[in-house]
Amino acid sequence: MKIFNSYSNELEEFVSIHPHKVNMYVCGPTVYNYIHIGNARPVVFFDTVRRFLEKQGYVVKYASNFTDVDDKIIQKALDDNESELIISQKYIDAFLSDLKALNCKTDYLQPKVTEYMDFIIDFIQDLIDKDYAYNVDGDVYFRVEKVSDYGRLSNRNIDDLISGSRVDINPKKESPLDFTLWKKTDVGINFDSPFSKGRPGWHTECVSMIDDIFHEKIDIHGGGMDLQFPHHENEIAQSKALHNHSLAKYWMHNGRLSFKDEKMSKSLGNVVLVKDVGEKMPLRYFLLSTHYRSPLNYDDESFAMYVKEWQKLESAVKSLFLKLDLGKALNLHVKISSVDILSELKNFTEAMSDDFNTANAITSLQSLIKNINLSLRKKTDFHYLNELLEAVNYMIDILGLKVVTNPMTEEDRNLYGLWQNARTNKDFASADVLREKLTQRGIL
Repeated sequence: MKIFNSYSNELEEFVSIHPHKVNMYVCGPTVYNYIHIGNARPVVFFDTVRRFLEKQGYVVKYASNFTDVDDKIIQKALDDNESELIISQKYIDAFLSDLKALNCKTDYLQPKVTEYMDFIIDFIQDLIDKDYAYNVDGDVYFRVEKVSDYGRLSNRNIDDLISGSRVDINPKKESPLDFTLWKKTDVGINFDSPFSKGRPGWHTECVSMIDDIFHEKIDIHGGGMDLQFPHHENEIAQSKALHNHSLAKYWMHNGRLSFKDEKMSKSLGNVVLVKDVGEKMPLRYFLLSTHYRSPLNYDDESFAMYVKEWQKLESAVKSLFLKLDLGKALNLHVKISSVDILSELKNFTEAMSDDFNTANAITSLQSLIKNINLSLRKKTDFHYLNELLEAVNYMIDILGLKVVTNPMTEEDRNLYGLWQNARTNKDFASADVLREKLTQRGIL
């Protein structure tokens, strides 16, 4: 398996730090509003990475944080006349609801900044003790120029950064590149610390959480391309200062999602919220349709195409399951031996093993769906159909594409028989009623 490592800017063979175990961290949301589909892209992609790694036999320890203290949250709390904690919890709940609707796993470690405050403060103090940070009137800053290869992740040269930076209006900083670890403030939620009453800077939150959760360099750190600089660069700087390593062995970054070729932005009025998208599985399908490092463009017309593609896929899987169930030949644990199906599985796995190329993996899935439709028309034997079902379930489970299939009860079978009779007798009114009942039961 190979991963493109943003830190080395190369495609590298994946070798976990500990055999059969992967420690993985993905930067989570700042919870002051509902997430839009651009925010959902890394969530869906890294959930898929986790699913594939687990299918390959790895035990994955996965963490993703909630930034629940931030200027935007404070402003939202003032606007809504609520406390910051109520605001943040409201949008944490909304975020997790969106994740479930997108069929993302939610059984991962979910650290909140407010719950890690003591550790964050200790982390900052350690940086001060090692002379990588300094306190000026209650504000704490990190000495960027003490990290010799600062800028490696984002391919920036520290001299160019200094010469290209605007004149810093903050006279407290030793260098305009120095970033805030702790901000002295009495506005909004704040915390006591040896430095001052205030709250942490964004760039020190994730790195300190990783330090506490994993206690060592992790295998994979993920996030959007927009986080490479300065956020992830600053995480690495702090990790090198305290532990002399780059925090993660592999750094992974997904490309931006645009709306009609423009950056998705509330000010432009082109934000599509996940909660407002009626078709969640087509949305997941769409988000995985392009290689994760490539930009992805959303518009209503292209998304409508993925809705149709999803409907074809869902219909094929349901029809296959139904045929086997009606024939009382359903076997959910069949061993695959057919050469053509094994070939499709091999192509799928090779695509996922090649830097998680979900676009090529979906091509293999679509090829399998064509085989399913052809086999259903040809009345292929039940054993082969069971192999097809096993293969398609394997693929869609890794991609997180949920198709609801329920084995029929005797009542379901009777309803199905009545529906077929109504169709045969051209009693379309009754057929429509019966079809709706079967659909609600997850049969059709």
